[in-house]
Amino acid sequence: MMFKTTIHGLEDGSGALLLPREMLDSLDLQVGDELQIIETDDGLILRPIRHDNHQRQMDAARVVMDKYEAALRKLAK
Repeated sequence: MMFKTTIHGLEDGSGALLLPREMLDSLDLQVGDELQIIETDDGLILRPIRHDNHQRQMDAARVVMDKYEAALRKLAK
């Protein structure tokens, strides 16, 4: 897949790269995730850094359980 984005200037002179929602979804990335940036002769490679995939899955499960707590309680009876 190919995505297009723009580098946005920040007040301190640095730049911020905004990733399209479609890219985040396809790579299973969330706000706060870390990316490794690798410079090559052809450009850049962005690679997700997965610190603890198990913890990430548990956090996702907690979000779902919190969201559907009432329904899950009824199903548990």
